[in-house]
Amino acid sequence: MDLAFDPQLEEFRATVRQAIAEMLPPRIAELQRAHGGINSGHAETLEWTRILSERGWSVPHWPKEYGGTGWTPMQLHIFLEESSSAWAPDTCWGATHMCGPVIYTFGSDAQKQTFLPAFREGRYFLAQGFSEPGNGSDLARLRTAARREGDRYIVNGQKIWTGGAFASEWGFFLVRTNPDVKPQAGISFLMIKLDTPGVTIRRIPQINGDADLCEVFLDNVEVPAENLIGEEGMGWTYAKFLLDHERTTSSFIFTNKRELARAKALAAVEQIDGRPVAEHPDFRSRITRIEAEVTALEWSVLRELANEEFKYDRTAAASTLKVAGSRLQQAITELQVDILGPRALRFHAFEPEERDDAGPLWPTHAEGRTANALIARASTIYGGTLQVQKGIISKLAFGL
Repeated sequence: MDLAFDPQLEEFRATVRQAIAEMLPPRIAELQRAHGGINSGHAETLEWTRILSERGWSVPHWPKEYGGTGWTPMQLHIFLEESSSAWAPDTCWGATHMCGPVIYTFGSDAQKQTFLPAFREGRYFLAQGFSEPGNGSDLARLRTAARREGDRYIVNGQKIWTGGAFASEWGFFLVRTNPDVKPQAGISFLMIKLDTPGVTIRRIPQINGDADLCEVFLDNVEVPAENLIGEEGMGWTYAKFLLDHERTTSSFIFTNKRELARAKALAAVEQIDGRPVAEHPDFRSRITRIEAEVTALEWSVLRELANEEFKYDRTAAASTLKVAGSRLQQAITELQVDILGPRALRFHAFEPEERDDAGPLWPTHAEGRTANALIARASTIYGGTLQVQKGIISKLAFGL
């Protein structure tokens, strides 16, 4: 069953669609498409953020006093869906969706003036320094220490899986400022400039051919105390605030809808024994089942956006969306690979004469399908592992 929006929202959709078509440089959309929807490059992402900023659309989810649009949750949903459909890259996620809301909610006036315009205008990338070797998503066990000395902190420790750190000017880090209290109570939220002496960044080669993830080493790094966001010891609270939002938006609903449509289009032209894949009962059943799950996920996201009353804790609801969306992302990319069969193993572009009967679908479907399926394996890890999400749901929703 298709979801229907009221006529005013459909008018808004048409306006947004036309505006994106006019603003989005074709080369950025093509680069994004060639990468299968994974952000194509840091320079292009910042460029798109700046373009949106000129129209006042780079942070539509922020309060109006900080540069937001004042759109309703449904209008924001439509904007994000149209952006995804047009192959627009995300804005700098760490700045606009994660750290920005923490700063305008808990930061000082000086911090708001320093960071929020830069985030909104796409001046630089921002890295997230949460996970650590051996601890992963268990933030209560983090060991990176920040010792207060006068008007500065001395930071020592290591972070891992820090996406885009090599291209970032700043990072927001969870650090332990008090080792003598309950683990959650001794964590603080600190902004660190990544060209500070003592910061070393090492890129991690990934199985999909990228090297966006990094290790960050902090050796006696001196950080001004004014870079502490909010209160010392409140980092756990701020992290939960941030992650609740990340997990809700990590339902991957727009990506899942777009990639399912691509899988169906691919199944219509790829063949098994002279018949389109879509005509084979096993694939037809699989596609139908996934489509039903995507529709159910979209209904759940819309209920959350509409602030519908939930029986269970909203943090548990956000974790539920994250679990369902990340699993679907894996299921859909696996479906695409299975539809293509051995041809999905081709990573690189071929000359037109080398392409076969996949025709115009070849450059947007076959290239990078395996790479996307590989990186999708991490969707149940980043933003909080599947196991951590299940723990949150069992505790907050069922009291287990």
